Amino acid sequence: MSSTLVLLRHGQSVFNQQNLFTGWVDVGLSKLGEQEAEKAHNALKNYHFDAVFVSALKRAQDTANIVLGSKKPSVFIINEALNERNYGDLQGKNKDECRKIYGADQVELWRRSYDMRPPSGESLKDTCERVLPFFKAIIWPKLLEGQTVLISAHGNSLRALVKYLEDLSDAEIVKVEIPTGVPIVYRLDDGGAIIEKRVIKV
Repeated sequence: MSSTLVLLRHGQSVFNQQNLFTGWVDVGLSKLGEQEAEKAHNALKNYHFDAVFVSALKRAQDTANIVLGSKKPSVFIINEALNERNYGDLQGKNKDECRKIYGADQVELWRRSYDMRPPSGESLKDTCERVLPFFKAIIWPKLLEGQTVLISAHGNSLRALVKYLEDLSDAEIVKVEIPTGVPIVYRLDDGGAIIEKRVIKV
């Protein structure tokens, strides 16, 4: 018995489009983001999801709803444990302007290091410590039952899952990028080990 886990970062948001730090700011999808979600819908049209998990943020929920269309699963759970990393004082600010204020090297450390927090925000490590207990307690058992699961979330909350699933080091995960609107599909054996990983081009 195998299971399938699909990780999907939401389509481009209006803040992504404007080069702003988003984090927990609850913005919607841009027109391009809606198109990316539609492409993901087409790429996943042959999948039947037993359960869908989304963050508490609108852009992830809208992406999931577009992907699912009329095929709503019996289990559709919204939880802020899957929210994007909280960027604290940087949220809503232009990334280039932040580089001018704080210095490009400092901003890069905040964005790409594993355990360095931006002012009043979360590190990737903090995000992992928030995401993984929820995943292990609520989502993992469904995968061990052989279910097909979709998680619609964010770049950093999904990186937390990729780190866990692929057993990546702290140094390895900071190099991982997850593009918007591109499904990552894992097929897992009955013990939860990865049999196959596919990134579906949309």
